[in-house]
Amino acid sequence: MNSDTESAIKTMRAGISLALLTLLYGFGLGLSFGAAEDSIKGHLHDEAQAVLAQEYGGEQAAADKVSSKSWIYFKRAHLHANGLGTTALALIGLMALLPVPAGRRRTAALLLGAGALAYSMFWMFAGLRAPGLGSTGAAKESLAWLALPGSGACVVGLLLATFSVLKTSFSSAD
Repeated sequence: MNSDTESAIKTMRAGISLALLTLLYGFGLGLSFGAAEDSIKGHLHDEAQAVLAQEYGGEQAAADKVSSKSWIYFKRAHLHANGLGTTALALIGLMALLPVPAGRRRTAALLLGAGALAYSMFWMFAGLRAPGLGSTGAAKESLAWLALPGSGACVVGLLLATFSVLKTSFSSAD
C-alpha cells in the first residue's frame, strides 16, 4: 500500500471504524436471530401483553399485529446494518484512492459510517419500542431524532463521494 493511501485511510479511521462497527452489529443481529429468535419474539409479545388494556384496548389481534411488525423491524435493522455498513466501507475505500482533500475524505467517511450505524439502530429501537407504545408508527415517530440525521448523513456522505468520483473522473488533468 502506498503512503498516500495509508494517509487517506488514517484520515478516515473514525468513519472506517463506524462502518465496521455497523457490520459487526448487523452480523451480531443475525447470530442472535439464529440463536434466540423465539426468545426475542417472546419478549416482544410480553411487552405488548404488559400494556394490552391500556394501549390496545384489550384487543389481542392488534397487539399481535404490532409484535409481528416489530419482529420485521428487527430484521430490517439487520439488513440495513449489513447493506449500509458494506456500502459505507466500499465508498470510504473508494475515497481513499482518489486525490481528494483530507477534510472532504474525513467528513464523507464520518457521515457514511455514523449514518449507517444510526439508521440501522433506528430500526432496532423502533422494533423494541413499538409493542409497549401500541403502534409501530408511534415508535418510528418517537425515534425520528435518530432516523432523520442517520439517513441524512448517509445521503450527504454518498453525495460527497459521488462528487469526488465525478470530479476526479472528469478533471482535465490526465
